Amino acid sequence: MITVNDVSMNFGPQVLFESVNVTFNAGERYGLTGPNGSGKSTFMKIIGGDLDAMTGYVNKPKKLGVLRQDHYQFEDERILDVVMMGNQPLWHAMVEKEDLLAKGDDLNDDQGMRLGELEMTIAEEDGYTAEAEAAELLEGLGIAEAHHEKTLSTLVGGDKVRVLLAQALFGKPDGLLLDEPTNALDIASIRWLEGFLVDFTGVLVVISHDRHFLNSVCTRIADIDYETIIVYPGNYDDMVETKAQARSSLEMANSAKQKKISQLQDFVQRFRAGSRASQVKSREKQLDRERIALANLKRSNIARPFIRFEIRRPSGKQVLAVDGLTKVFEHCKIVEDFHLNVFRGEKVAIVGRNGVGKTSLLRLIIGELRPDDGRIEWGYECNTGYMPQDHGELIEKSDETAHQWLWRWNNEANEEELRSLFGRMLFTKEEPFKPTKVLSGGETVRLLLARLMILKPNVLVLDEPTNHLDLEAIRSLTEALGQYEGTCLFVTHDRQMVTQVADRIIEMSGEGVRELSPEQFADGEFLLASRPSRRASR
Repeated sequence: MITVNDVSMNFGPQVLFESVNVTFNAGERYGLTGPNGSGKSTFMKIIGGDLDAMTGYVNKPKKLGVLRQDHYQFEDERILDVVMMGNQPLWHAMVEKEDLLAKGDDLNDDQGMRLGELEMTIAEEDGYTAEAEAAELLEGLGIAEAHHEKTLSTLVGGDKVRVLLAQALFGKPDGLLLDEPTNALDIASIRWLEGFLVDFTGVLVVISHDRHFLNSVCTRIADIDYETIIVYPGNYDDMVETKAQARSSLEMANSAKQKKISQLQDFVQRFRAGSRASQVKSREKQLDRERIALANLKRSNIARPFIRFEIRRPSGKQVLAVDGLTKVFEHCKIVEDFHLNVFRGEKVAIVGRNGVGKTSLLRLIIGELRPDDGRIEWGYECNTGYMPQDHGELIEKSDETAHQWLWRWNNEANEEELRSLFGRMLFTKEEPFKPTKVLSGGETVRLLLARLMILKPNVLVLDEPTNHLDLEAIRSLTEALGQYEGTCLFVTHDRQMVTQVADRIIEMSGEGVRELSPEQFADGEFLLASRPSRRASR
């Protein structure tokens, strides 16, 4: 159990939450939700003890697994050892035992007794199966056995995060605090993690922008809004429905108060100079009370961008023809004799493990990489809009403002229409005039989406478009892609987006490329075939 008592936190004038009292019970799995900037990660750090709150205190289990993002302190450590460090009592006992054994026969009586105590600790903490448990966690999260004996520095960034996630899960903790555990994971690893967490018997608090993950794992949602934390029963979709009803009731109450205030103001203005002085004075006091009550109603911090993709003109019926495409890098085969035909209006999702070549396939299709063999032909009147995974390819971090950058892509919108577009994408007041070098990850993605809305292409090619977006923005983007009348090819690990948008699914693996039906994908029939077909054409 984790109990939070009277916790408040603010940064200057910005209040994140105030006098929060909430209990996270063992056996329950809580999703911590709220828009970007609402204080989710801050609250998680307060629970974990990495950050002090302005007021209040937290009681938590002694054995708490925490996903931390700082992998640099473990760069020179063996990967298996990094995972086992997640159980500190076991790890300290193992290290001390090795130090004592290194003395050979020179141990005194006290050291001999201490060695016996350490053996008991190691046995109680399942130390003799620790390496096997650590290896199982690593393999489940996509770190192959060949890497286990190497140092953490030999892995790339995303895989390092997987190791730190395994560290948090290791040692049967009583509680888990996981901040964005799915960020570095592909779909297969996310499914494995879901199974692990569903079987977890302690208390779990998790932050994720993956709606499918929250729906699959969580039994309750702790939502940061109205400067407090409200716990809703059920998964994320259940919370959204319940919260929408509550917000509707609150908005109706606000509207009624506003109407009452207007009526009181009218009465005071009409009869101030007349013969109803006592009634006017009474109404003025009532007006003050109503204004105070309205001012004390906390406002929701939920904000959702309005995303709509239009097309300037339709393409021809056949949009893309890929015939016999082959591309091999020095240590990696991307595709071999790959065939794909895409027709107007189709939505094609490309899925697969990290590092299998999904981004490279998109780059081959749009002509940024040259194939070793094969042919790629775009159809009549095809106009593509590309959003890369590396946002720096399009938006350099400079003194150029977001407004100036977006204006570069504008051929027809006037200033008023451009400012309206910024507003729809949640850039308020003077935010469009911020330099691109200070934009947050979410702001950068929303600016890239605004560019596509201005260009109005009839083909969208999107590489991980949900990165850095909060749940509300991802919902809006998913709905926009579903309503888009053009053709779309996209890479994503967001299964909700794949399920709701794609009518065709291309799976890439080390053994080749194959096409799945949406039904097969929904049933989890991916990354399972021993020898998938190389063809994915119609």
